Amino acid sequence: MAVMAGQKAKTERTDMAQVLNCHALILGAGAAGLQAAAFAARGGGRVIVVDHARAPGEKIRISGGGKCNFTNLNTTPAQFISENPHFAKSALSRYSEWDFINLMKRHGIAFHEKTLGQLFCDGSSKEIISMLLAEMRPAELRLGTSATSIDRRHDGFEVALSDGAVARTRNLIVATGGKSIPKMGASGVGYRVAEDFGHRVTETRPGLVPLTFEPRMIDRFGKLAGVSLPAKVTGGGISFEEGMLFTHRGLSGPSILQISSYWREGSEIEINLAPSADPYQQLRALRTEAGKKSMGNALASILAARLAADIVTATGLNCNLGDMSDTRLRALCDQLTAWRLRPTGSEGYRTAEVTVGGVSTAGLNPRTMESLSVQGLFFIGEVVDVTGWLGGYNFQWAWSSGFAAGTEIARRSSAQAA
Repeated sequence: MAVMAGQKAKTERTDMAQVLNCHALILGAGAAGLQAAAFAARGGGRVIVVDHARAPGEKIRISGGGKCNFTNLNTTPAQFISENPHFAKSALSRYSEWDFINLMKRHGIAFHEKTLGQLFCDGSSKEIISMLLAEMRPAELRLGTSATSIDRRHDGFEVALSDGAVARTRNLIVATGGKSIPKMGASGVGYRVAEDFGHRVTETRPGLVPLTFEPRMIDRFGKLAGVSLPAKVTGGGISFEEGMLFTHRGLSGPSILQISSYWREGSEIEINLAPSADPYQQLRALRTEAGKKSMGNALASILAARLAADIVTATGLNCNLGDMSDTRLRALCDQLTAWRLRPTGSEGYRTAEVTVGGVSTAGLNPRTMESLSVQGLFFIGEVVDVTGWLGGYNFQWAWSSGFAAGTEIARRSSAQAA
């Protein structure tokens, strides 16, 4: 995507094309882009949103099993990963989870809380898309359209669009998302735009993604596929205690997805398979009452039966509980509460819910999301190096960062009109 083009080429292009003059052009009709459009349009200037997809808000539509985990009641900057952990504070405080909740209520969209403050629609996630489209009027939406080149002008930007039109805009908002779920068209184009304009992009990698293991471990896990249990997973200096799921390729479930955003290739993770109780004390008490129980049956009293059988096979403990001394029982329970594994990789962007990393926050104004070096250029949502935990936090970042950029553009539009 070219930032600059020759004057002759630009003249020939605009002579033949439909020219769209606008106050703001937003690249991306996802959560952040639609939110930015809603607030930018309030300033009275013309706002245009373009997206290569055939429908807006596709990630909203598919999220949460079609119910959309749209925010979290416990949102704080602590739930976000960034090179600058303080960057998100301004946007999150100016547009909080309660602001979006009030918007939902005004539109009569029913919702409910699941675990850990996660809020989901009672009905369909399509209700949120319809709400955002209603909120962004009179902004214009051009679907099936992408930017093919971006040129800097003295008074803004000239953007060639794939439908043959040329948009001339004072402000350009990049809300193109990251690399996750490429089957939906994710391409990382926003990173190229940033680099073309001199912005640094931090290392990007899949986040909130299942972890995979080497073939020997895959053979073992494959037999356990479908087994789920509560687990405390530790890695990268942080722990998460939520559900864990064995898959045919490795491990998934909320605790694994959470840790994946912190995990780095080559490092280990530690799993506590019985985080809510002391398995040593439980098994010791059971030994007194039922020492003739097999170790498989004894472990099945605290773990899923298939997992218990696997552990007995892996450890060779084909004996009765009563045959286990305190020392042997302690050693076994230490393995259950501190099982150390080394994943070989993840399932990648194909199934990753988010991209960790992105446009460096060092080059952005935290209050407005505007470039510090290129006036009128904004980056919002997943394309920025701000990544939330699982549980609605990434949508909240979309709402908050979209608000920050949109209100700044509305302010400028109103000032210009005055």
